[in-house]
Parts: sequence; structure tokens; C-alpha cells
Amino acid sequence: MSLKSQVPRAALVTTVLVGATFLVSLDLFIVNVAFDEIGRDLAAGGASLADLSWVLTAYAVVFAALLVPMGRLTDRYGRKSGFVAGLAVFTVASVACGFSGSVWQLVGFRALQAVGAAALTPASLGLLLAALPEARRAPAARLWALSGAVAAALGPAAGGALVQASWQWAFWINVPVGLVLAVGAALLVPDVRHNAGAPRPDLAGAALVAIGIGAVVLAIVEGNGWGWTSARVLTSFAVAAVALVAFAWRTTHHPAPVIDPALLRVRSFRWANAATVLFNVGFGASLLAGILWMQQVWGYSALRTGLAVALGPVLVPVTAVLAARLLPRARPGRLVAAGSVVTALGGVVMAARLAETPSYWTTVAPAWCLIGVGVGLVMPNLVAAATTTLPVHQVSTGSGVVTMSRQVGQVLGVSLLVCVLGATTDVHAAFTRAWALVVGSAVLAALAATAMEARRRGPTGSTARREPARTAPAHSPAP
Repeated sequence: MSLKSQVPRAALVTTVLVGATFLVSLDLFIVNVAFDEIGRDLAAGGASLADLSWVLTAYAVVFAALLVPMGRLTDRYGRKSGFVAGLAVFTVASVACGFSGSVWQLVGFRALQAVGAAALTPASLGLLLAALPEARRAPAARLWALSGAVAAALGPAAGGALVQASWQWAFWINVPVGLVLAVGAALLVPDVRHNAGAPRPDLAGAALVAIGIGAVVLAIVEGNGWGWTSARVLTSFAVAAVALVAFAWRTTHHPAPVIDPALLRVRSFRWANAATVLFNVGFGASLLAGILWMQQVWGYSALRTGLAVALGPVLVPVTAVLAARLLPRARPGRLVAAGSVVTALGGVVMAARLAETPSYWTTVAPAWCLIGVGVGLVMPNLVAAATTTLPVHQVSTGSGVVTMSRQVGQVLGVSLLVCVLGATTDVHAAFTRAWALVVGSAVLAALAATAMEARRRGPTGSTARREPARTAPAHSPAP
């Protein structure tokens, strides 16, 4: 094949693989904007906000639990087949989501979507780096990582426009795009030689993670309705404890655990994952709280809400690029800490100026801008902060674990938001407490990032070599 024909083929391969990651990231923001409209339609039979929240949390729980095992499965049995199969599952599940007749049908199909997303996401990066010449790998990896930030910028407005037709199009839009990408992958993307000798991943451990997190979420979202001392809530917490203890046991006994115990011995990695969970608790809560306030209290349409939300996400990629260029040697953990503080300030502004009379430019806009800048500093640097001191052969797994932590944080954020909103009938007080949750989680994330940078140690306990900051090709660095 000539050089002239190789260049456009490489561009097409990059478009297919980056496009699939972009599609999965875009889905999150579209569904958030469609959330209220889905509730109006499917919750007519009596489903509560707690029930409806599973449309978001079921996806995140399954994605978090399967991301690392699916990455290892595709390494073992073939990345291309795993990528195409994952994309096919995601696309078919999107069709089914649109035809759902109840909240729980939609929740089930969202979980199936997450299975597909968990398969295609890690496979796409491996295929991308293997398909390109060495000189083009770094720019392609940055583009792959930036796709999440671009999806964050475009998703709210796109979701608002689609929901104007019907909430079903929030899912059906994935179908034509998914089909084109699947055909493109089958025809254009070269396969990567798989590692048939690799140990089978711990799928039982992944199931225990899903059960444990799901049981915690169930207890939190239903606590107000069932009673915090009721048998059902206490049983849910007990199931969560048993499942997570069993998962911890398997982590130390399985040859290919979901989380390698060696990673947890790295101080910077532990604190980076703590910061990831804490920051995303606030991020998950803030995104949904802002959307619910504008739609349910201010009466904004889905399109108007999408455009209003977009202001913050647009600043995410802008901030990330400027920070990388202006502060190329800044430690990732310090940027995470700074971004967390800025995000907390955004939450303070929102809580202080919240009013039931619509006042977008004096309430939501300034707060959303601060949060967008904060997310732009935090998200692209979390993986870099976690993996800077890891051995090269552990960076890929480490970045997958950070992405898992991000999903867990967002699950807990949505669950805690539902709990806070359901604790009182005073709308203003409920949303003020919701933004206090955002502020608190961001402050704790800043403290975790500071602790991580206070004494950076390598796997053996020795002080890690100070390197220039680098942005690892994260599994979608932005929400």
C-alpha cells in the first residue's frame, strides 16, 4: 500500500475508533438532559425520582464493574472482535431503550448498553495505537482522550434538540451512527494479535463489584421512603458489605483481579482514585441538579436547558488545552486540587444565588463557568496523577481503574442527590443542600489530591522521581 493511500486510511481508522468513544461519552449528557422528559412519560404510572435515577445509575454501575475485565477479555480473545461486538450491543440496546414502555424496562436496557460500552472503550484505544505509525500515536491518543470533553461540550445542546422531537431520540440517535461505525470498523480497522495465554479476567469479582455498589445505591436512594432503620435498607447495606468484602478477598486470590493489589500499594495511585471518586460525587450530583432545577423549577424546555447547561462543558476542553500549554510542568495532582477548589466555588455561587425566579445569567451561568473550568483542570489530569509513578506495564490497567472510580463516584453522586432531594418538601432547601453536597465533595477531592502530592512514592515505597507532568490517554478524560 502506498504512502498516499495509507494516510487517508489512517484518518478513517482514527475517525471510527475515536467516534465510537465519542458516541458513548455523548450518550451520558444526552440522557441527563432527557431525564425529566423520560420521567414525565414513563413515571406516569407512579415511578418515583428514586426509581427513575436507576436510568443513570444502572448504566454507570455496570460500566464501572465491567470496564477492566472487558479490557482483559478483548486482549485475550481479540480487540477488533470485542470492539465490534461491544458497538453492536450498545447500538441494539439503544434501539431497545427507545421502545421501553416502563422505567424498569429502560433500566434493564441501559445496563445492556453499559455492557457494550465497557467492551468497546478499552478495545478502541488499543486498536487505535496499534493501527497507526509510531509518529502518529501520541496525537491520536490525545484526540481519543479529548473526545470525552468534546462530547461534554456538544451533548447538552444535542440532547435538548433531540428531546424536542421525543425522548426516544436520545437513544435512537445512537443507531445510525453505531451502524456506520460498526461497518467501518469491520472493513477498515486492522485486528490486533491477541494474547491467548493471558489469564481469564475475574468476571465473578466484577459481579461482586456491581452487586456491592448497586446495594449501596439502593439503600441510599430508598432510605427516605423505606426508612433508614427498616429491614430493607439494613439488608441492602449488609449485602453491600458482604459483596465488597468478598470482592476484596478475590482481589488478593485471583490471578487476574479487577484491581491489581500491586496498584493499591502505590500511594499516589490510592489517593488519585480517592480524589476521582470524591470529585465525581459532586460532578454527578451537580449535572443532574442543575438540569432538574431549570426544568422542574424554572420550567425550561429540554432544548433551553441543554443550551443553558452547555456553557460549562464548553469550557472543559478549552481549559484543558490552555492548562496543558501554559502549565506544562505542573504536577497533575496540584492541577486536580486547584480544579476541585474552583468547582467548590462554583457550587458556593449556585447555592448562594439560587432563586425560584429564573435568573440564569446571575445564578447558573457564573457557577457553571466556574464548574466548567474546574472540570477542565481536574478530569484530564486524574489519570496522569494516578499513573505518573506506575511502571509502564501497569499504566493501561491503572487508567482503567481510575475510569472505574469515576463511574463509581458519579453513581454515588446521583444517589446522594436523590436522597437529599427526597429528604424535604421545601424545594429551595433541598437544592441548597444538593449544592452543599457538591461543595463538600469537591473540597474533599482537593484534600485527597493534596495528600497525593504531599509525598509521592513509588511501588516499593521509595520517593518517586519527579517527572514533567504528562497526560495519559485516559478512558475519556471528561464527563
